[in-house]
Amino acid sequence: MIVVEQARALALKLNNPERVLSTIPTARTLHRDGIDLTIVPHRLDEVKVLRNLGIMAPSPILYYYDWPGRFKPYDHQRKTAEFLTFHKRGLVLNEIGTGKSISALWAADYLIERGDVKKVLIVSPLSTLERVWGDAIFSELVHRKAVTLHGTSERRMKLLKTDADFFIVNHDGFGIIAEATHGMFDLVIVDEAAVLRNPSTKKFKIFRRWLQENPAARAWLMTGTPTPNEPTDAWALARLIDSPMCTMPYTAFREKVMQRVGPYRLVPRPDATEIASKMLQPSVRFTRDECFDLPETVVQTRKVVLTAEQETHYKSMMKTLIADVAGGQITAANDAVKAIKLIQICCGVAYGEDGKHIHLDCAPRIKAVREVIEEIGEKVIIFVPLTGTLHMLEEELGKDYTVGVVNGEVSSSKRDVIFHNFQNTEDPHILIAHPATMAHGLTLTAARTIIWYGPINSNETYVQACGRIERIGKKYTSNIIHIEATELEHRMYERLKNKQSVQGVLLDMIQQQRV
Repeated sequence: MIVVEQARALALKLNNPERVLSTIPTARTLHRDGIDLTIVPHRLDEVKVLRNLGIMAPSPILYYYDWPGRFKPYDHQRKTAEFLTFHKRGLVLNEIGTGKSISALWAADYLIERGDVKKVLIVSPLSTLERVWGDAIFSELVHRKAVTLHGTSERRMKLLKTDADFFIVNHDGFGIIAEATHGMFDLVIVDEAAVLRNPSTKKFKIFRRWLQENPAARAWLMTGTPTPNEPTDAWALARLIDSPMCTMPYTAFREKVMQRVGPYRLVPRPDATEIASKMLQPSVRFTRDECFDLPETVVQTRKVVLTAEQETHYKSMMKTLIADVAGGQITAANDAVKAIKLIQICCGVAYGEDGKHIHLDCAPRIKAVREVIEEIGEKVIIFVPLTGTLHMLEEELGKDYTVGVVNGEVSSSKRDVIFHNFQNTEDPHILIAHPATMAHGLTLTAARTIIWYGPINSNETYVQACGRIERIGKKYTSNIIHIEATELEHRMYERLKNKQSVQGVLLDMIQQQRV
């Protein structure tokens, strides 16, 4: 087989050309240099037919798409995009940090170029609407327009009328717009689709009904952890994409993969994982270990919102600090101390004048942390720069996970036990630590992901803390995830990420606001 790029055609030497000629009306024969060739236009539809005939022709996207953006796609990203162009409905099971979002965007952009898709709906966690999907479209697909559907129901409906290529909405928001979007979207991309794994939930039922009422729409479901709890989680995802392997009701599938060991307890059967994997088709999956061309570390941002309670305190504190700047009470010398007061509010536990902890509602931030933990599906280190917040997070996450905590209150001997267990045993699953207690000499490569619950003001501590999951000759990609809700946090993280001093960041921000 020869790809003739100039003519956008495939030249095939076949023993039985009639099989292709009778199936593909656009195919023709060519006799050249004593050889009979079958010429087939190198287009997506023709390639699909060739593959159905058992002829593994290469995808047109690999030859005729420009892959716009700042970065050259990695090999696994090309293959992921190729897979999506061939499947109307399918699963992307690539692990976090492998760049599956931009892979899906490239595939969608290619289909828009071809005229197969006009409008795309992206459904994702609230924390990734802007900082992952919005930023990726803005910076990589500069020729496309995106709009985020947020706010009240009325506002979302109004935004739906925007002239745009991509519309982005959070999982809960999809339920608000579902009825109003029948026939509107040619493609829906669901990020972190594992939230749909329970067929009895409202989310699953709404999305399933939307797909049934929009049979022509493509649907790409994305998650690195399709079965985070039990192999039965696979059934709902398979049913949503109309997997040909999903031929039995949920109860029958549960009986096939689970066995009862007591009156109230079910455990997976020995072959449950294999059965679940077969059901999750069609799908593509790349682990970080398979992606040798990835950078050593991938830094991501998860954007969250402040609750009404946090917003009130944050604005009040900022108003006071702006007045302090005008009065000369904030200088470069005490800027970091003032900034920490705002960070306390963002993280959910502030310190009163009497030194006592004041707990603030910070549900969106905790939810974002939980989403990352579930998405990762393996051990995680969470750095928390504030003691009060650290204990609050320990209590919250301890409801569902085994948690180890390390800060200045924990003795050296107890720290050693926690570090050893985290590195060498199943528990604890999560390590919550003040970054200053883990900045030097530790190797904690049992985790490949670090979550920064809030920023710190020491560049050296940040670099050293992030280094705990690194090792010489490692063969995997590390993930550093920043949780942020405010411009102050964003600026602090940017300086830390770029190895710049964080000193003066609050002062600079306030002075710019006053100009």
